[in-house]
Order: sequence, then C-alpha cells, then structure tokens
Amino acid sequence: MEATRTIGSSNEAAAGWINGLLGVLIFSGSLPATRVAVLDLDPLFLTLARAAIAGLLGAAMLLALRPRRPERSDIGPLVVVALGVVVGFPLLTALALRYVTSAHAIVFVGLLPIATAVFGVLRGGERPRPAFWAFSVLGAAIVGGYALRQGGEASLLGDGLMLAAILACGLGYAEGARLSRRLGGWQVISWALLLSLPLALPASLLTWPSSWAAVGWPALAALAYVSLFSMLIGFIFWYRGLALGGIAAVSQLQLLQPFFGLALAATLLHEPVGWGLVGCAAAVVLCVAGAKRFAR
Repeated sequence: MEATRTIGSSNEAAAGWINGLLGVLIFSGSLPATRVAVLDLDPLFLTLARAAIAGLLGAAMLLALRPRRPERSDIGPLVVVALGVVVGFPLLTALALRYVTSAHAIVFVGLLPIATAVFGVLRGGERPRPAFWAFSVLGAAIVGGYALRQGGEASLLGDGLMLAAILACGLGYAEGARLSRRLGGWQVISWALLLSLPLALPASLLTWPSSWAAVGWPALAALAYVSLFSMLIGFIFWYRGLALGGIAAVSQLQLLQPFFGLALAATLLHEPVGWGLVGCAAAVVLCVAGAKRFAR
C-alpha cells in the first residue's frame, strides 16, 4: 500500500511539472506578443481587452460544461485570483513599463518564483527544505544579474509598480493553485475571469480604438494570443501544475520564463541572442532542478 501511494505521488508530481512547464512556455509568448500588439493598439485597451475576451470565453466554458459552482467560502479567494492575475499583474506591469525598460523589469520577474513560493507557504501550508530556498535565491540572482547586464535605468515609481505587480501575481498564483486542488484548474481561472468581466468588458469598450483601419493583422493575432493563451489556456496548465506538483516546487519553473520569452523574441522578432543568454539559461535549469530536489 505504501509503494502504491509513493508511485501515485510520484506520478502526480511528474504530471505537475509537465503541466507547469507547458504553462510557462505559453506565458513566455506573452511578452513578444504584447510587443507586437502595442505597435498598433493602446496598452490600456490591450490590458482590458485581453481580460474581457478571456472572460467571455471562460463564461462560455462554464455555461457549456456546467461544473460545480464554487462555495460561498471560495468567492473571496477567487476575487484574490482575479485581482492578482487578471487585473493586477497586467495593469501594474503596463504602468511600470512607462518608467522602466523591459530589461529592467526582468529583474523583478526573477522574483516571481520566490513570491509564489512564499505565498504557497503562507496560504498552502507547504514547507520546503532550506536548500530549496538557496536554489531559489540563486536562480533569481542569475536572472536578475543577466537582466541588469542588459541595461535599463531604475525608477522609484516604476520599481514600486513592478514590486506590487510581482506580489499581486505571486499571491494570485498561490491562491489559484490552492483552489485548483478542489475545483480544478480551468474552473478556477474561468470563475476568476467571470468575476472580472463586469469591470473589464465595459472598460475595454470605453477605450475601444477610434479606428481599426491602422491595426494590422500581426497586432490582431497578438491580441488573440494574449487573450486566449496568456489569459486562459496557460492558466489551465499552470494551476494544474501547481496543484499537482506543489506550489513552491513548480513555481521555480518561472525562472525559465524570461529566457524562453527572449528566445521567442529572437525567433519571431529577430532580436539578437548571445551565448550569455544560453549560459544563464543553463545555470537556471540547474537551479530549478536543485529546487525540485529539495522542495519537499
């Protein structure tokens, strides 16, 4: 019986890491897609429209599949998820990028795995071993060091907004993962999007572009990507991964997200990628492996 439980636990952990990696890969396309979209679309409209479109899709999924409704005690946590990942992180990062470069913002993205792990401890009751935190901090330092070498000037307001964005996102990730253990990943993000819809839909209509004539198909395709994949499908895999593999452990996969994003930008947008990126990415992979080893 003990062996059966161990095998089941091992299979769940493996499924969690696979789902988590798929989620990170999907999220990694968000930055290149956003860069393409804002060439023709206002950033505020893009933020609101992606939430509104995903909210309508999430509502359609709930209507078609009719899952069990959340209990009254779930409403508060779902609001936290909505405020953290549907509204808070996209809006705060969009505002922050008015004051700091994207390279500088990557410094804070490197803090996201630690923020998620900390909230996983506080909200999910997880207790990683001390070596886990050592690998987590080292991985964040590698990401931050690489970002700082790329340049970018600091801004007190911009840094404050980015820090708030990371905290909001980390809390939203951990809270959503906790709910996913009972409700399921697609249900959690769909309910959270539905809660955001009364705000996102009218606000997106108020910021609607005066003319679509100048909006090219690449921007429209990018809007579709961040709405369908970054705002909905990615979270289905991500929340399932966190729920199965452990919030603290699987969250360390986010250390790879900036490197995946830059690789996609190099492929799709023809931005240069040097051997320094490859070396840093390899070091981060080792940190993720170490964090996985000592997560439980």
